[in-house]
Amino acid sequence: MSAKQLSGDVFHPSEEVLRHEHVKNWEEMAAAAEKDLEGFSAKEANELHWFEHWDKVLDDSKKPFYKWFVGGKVNIVYNCLDRHCTTARRNKLALLWEGEKGEFRSFSYFALRREVCRFANVLKSLGVQ
Repeated sequence: MSAKQLSGDVFHPSEEVLRHEHVKNWEEMAAAAEKDLEGFSAKEANELHWFEHWDKVLDDSKKPFYKWFVGGKVNIVYNCLDRHCTTARRNKLALLWEGEKGEFRSFSYFALRREVCRFANVLKSLGVQ
């Protein structure tokens, strides 16, 4: 893309959003990762739900073919959506969508999961496995 194609309005987060940001200090976080990449990665990965915990954070024995979280089993969709549907967060806002013509929809975690499941069933009906 050219610079011209990327031009447009820039929307900065509100003070309210900034108060709830996950990463408070990007430079500090990057320095921690640089100092101890495996320890940092393990700490961050422990924020996720693992169906099977990993045996090793990083296997670099066959460089450049690295393997991360060897032996672990995780489902990123479960972590992004499903796990919130069994808590009080199920009714919290998960997604705001605004179309190019101003259409607007909002989805709670529970409602978004319902839509994801509906679409998954469409794909199944078409033979997608």
